Amino acid sequence: MKISVIGCGYLGAVHAASMAEIGHTVVGVDVDEEKIALLAAGKAPFVEPEFDEMLARNVEAGRLTFTTDFSQVSDAQVHFIGVGTPQGPDGSADMTYVNAALDSLLPHMGQADGPSIVVGKSTVPVGTADSIEQRVVDAGAILIWNPEFLRESFAVQDTLRPDRLVYGVSKDAERAEVSQRILDEVYATILELDTPRLIMDFPTAELVKVSANSFLAMKISYINAMAEICDATGADVTMLAEAIGLDDRIGKKFLRAGIGYGGGCLPKDTRAFQARTEQLGLNSLDFMSDINAINDRRRKHAADLAIEALGGDVTGKRIALLGAAFKPNTDDMRNSPSIDIAKMLRDAGADIVITDPAAGPVLKVRRPDVPVADTAHEAIKGAEATLLLTEWDEFKNLDPTTLEPAGKIVIDGRNSLDPDTWKNAGWTYYGMGRN
Repeated sequence: MKISVIGCGYLGAVHAASMAEIGHTVVGVDVDEEKIALLAAGKAPFVEPEFDEMLARNVEAGRLTFTTDFSQVSDAQVHFIGVGTPQGPDGSADMTYVNAALDSLLPHMGQADGPSIVVGKSTVPVGTADSIEQRVVDAGAILIWNPEFLRESFAVQDTLRPDRLVYGVSKDAERAEVSQRILDEVYATILELDTPRLIMDFPTAELVKVSANSFLAMKISYINAMAEICDATGADVTMLAEAIGLDDRIGKKFLRAGIGYGGGCLPKDTRAFQARTEQLGLNSLDFMSDINAINDRRRKHAADLAIEALGGDVTGKRIALLGAAFKPNTDDMRNSPSIDIAKMLRDAGADIVITDPAAGPVLKVRRPDVPVADTAHEAIKGAEATLLLTEWDEFKNLDPTTLEPAGKIVIDGRNSLDPDTWKNAGWTYYGMGRN
């Protein structure tokens, strides 16, 4: 089947390559000429495990092409919309790119063999699909909403082996049946893995992603609030998390205290979800303000802890920051706690030096004024304090006896280090709610 993917950012590029991987002919479309040139050459514009090889393999095989020309998708039967919905000034989702994608796509449809469908994958405010369905129908196609559930650094796995597929279908029974049948053909190999497939209306499908992300954000902020209580009382948040996580109603996942969540989804989606409920005249998600406030103050806590550990004045003092990306195995620094902490310490007068296996080279280009070291050993050499901010394996596995700091102070912002190992090597160890 010939498929188009509109928007070749993180979501779109991974989805396009994954659809080619399972045998479809795929055309990726984006207005960014530089990005398209990289993708067309089989080169990934971002770091994501397994993606580079899959992209190159399918470009070379001719199953996957990229273009800025929307006329190249006129004979595709399935059109995925995977553009971004960034946060607007008022916190709501900015629909500029979704509307632009439709404006560019709809005039070029209609040459496919059989009915065409437009598949929404972007994370949008509830009510979006209902508001745009008639435009799609007038262009001779059928709309279906199929939210994405990608985790960065697991995006390929989450696309090819998802834990569920969600279809939001039209109220019109005939359109619903046709769109479901076609999307089942697209995902045939995935459905053969006994992947759960849930059929629902447009609004419910739109709510699945944002409600899931809000719940995960709540769980992270909850354990970080517990870390604050543990710091005040001398309790150990890691033991606390293990104990409550054994309750199968709660579970262990997302109960690691630290410096909070970041990235392009949780911060944006939680605020956009709250803004949308307010537009609907509801105060159902007012508690999300507290959840995001907890998340924000965890960043400040890490910076304040470093300043306090260095006697209250960090002016001119070298501080090593291990990690710039918001999570390991990616170079994504969007809303990264590490970057915020770096700014706080720099504003306090510290001489910071950052190292990150993937984001470091990107940071060198974007911010040439920020010192970036190639390795952790280089960053820590001569530093008076060290902060672990992204839990890369190479940071977690450091041997503290081989390091050459000026001061043996380590702040474990992700509770990923073994405290005894560092303490036995003569370091003063600070964790998040586990001192």
